[in-house]
This record gives sequence, structure tokens and C-alpha cells, in this order.
Amino acid sequence: MMDLKKFIRGVKDFPIKGIYFYDITTLLKNPKAFCAAVDAMAAHYRGRKIDYIACIESRGFIFGAALAYKLKTGMVVIRKKGKLPAKKLSVRYKLEYGFDSIEVHEDAVVKNKRYIILDDLLATGGTSLAAYKLLKKKNAIVDSFAFLIELTGLNGRKKLPPGPELFTMLQY
Repeated sequence: MMDLKKFIRGVKDFPIKGIYFYDITTLLKNPKAFCAAVDAMAAHYRGRKIDYIACIESRGFIFGAALAYKLKTGMVVIRKKGKLPAKKLSVRYKLEYGFDSIEVHEDAVVKNKRYIILDDLLATGGTSLAAYKLLKKKNAIVDSFAFLIELTGLNGRKKLPPGPELFTMLQY
């Protein structure tokens, strides 16, 4: 497989001093790298019974749409509070400096259907855990968590529940 790390730009002190940001826009603009990333994700899940890709706003939408297309599944969007127009489920979760909420349309979550929760990056795990709780409110089956990048030093994987597989393509 292609070395995808070559296509990810590191930016010091963004969004605040002391943070090292992994910018995936440089991977996205390269057609071969983007296709290689999506193809590798699809190869990992090919042959498994997956009904929906549940994508976390906003960069998760990019990979989630491509993966849903490749796997011929539906795609469900998990958004920040106040962005969805119809009846929704909501989960509030703790951030480093306060709280936030994510939401999903209530009719997007179907009991006993199999979901992959997908985002571009696993850091502390708080948003992904909240997404899991959203889906479990309607007794959906979370098959897997999938990420392009995992920041291993932040131990986000420890926050995720046992049971669903954790698939990450790149670790920093």
C-alpha cells in the first residue's frame, strides 16, 4: 500500500500554540493518495455485512461518502447541534474545556442494522463515544469504529467501548 503519511501535512501551533495538527487536505488533493486511502478502507470491510456508514462532521463525511459508495451501503450524517432539520437524537459529551453535543436524524438509526462509525481522526475519543451512544439509543449494532488517523498518545481508543472493532489506517 502507498505510504499515506507522505501526503499529510503537519502544522505546528494550529489551532492554538502547542498543538501539532495533521492536515488531511494535502492527501485529499492528491487523487492517487485519496483513492488509495478509500480503497484500503473498503478492502478492510469488503465482504462484511454493513448496512450504514455513520460519518462524523465534517471530515468524516468525505471518507464516509466514498466508503459508502464503495461498499454499496447507506450513509448517515452525525452533525453538531442545530444543523439537522428533522426529528433528531442528541448526545451531550465532555470536551477539554466544557461540553458539546452531536445529533443524528432519528429515522437514520435503524434497530438491528449494522453501522461503521467513521471519522478522519481519533484523538481523545469523546466524539466517537458520543456517536456510539447516539446509535445505541435506537439499538443499532455498531460493528466498527474507523479512522484514517489515530493520535496514539491521547489514548482515545481506551474511551471507546469494547465489542466494536477499532480500525485505524495511520498512527502518530
